[in-house]
Amino acid sequence: MKPTMHEKPVAEMSQLQRQLLGQEHVKFYTQQEFDDALAMAKAEIMTVAIETTKRAIMIEREECAKLADECVDIEKLSDAIRNRIPSQRQ
Repeated sequence: MKPTMHEKPVAEMSQLQRQLLGQEHVKFYTQQEFDDALAMAKAEIMTVAIETTKRAIMIEREECAKLADECVDIEKLSDAIRNRIPSQRQ
């Protein structure tokens, strides 16, 4: 049987190709299936990133509001907010 355009004779296959193709538990995907799964994964990552960012902004606003509520000297409020997390100031 002559190999089709996408098939190589076994003798021309690398050791890795022979090992992979010889394993029945390995599933191969078409490029379209891979692209679809990749697009879905990217969308999920972006959703998590957006929700995480929204939550971080909400937490930061609340902490800044606490600083404002506790502030005795309004002139020092901006410095208190800027220096709230010193490790983030670079």
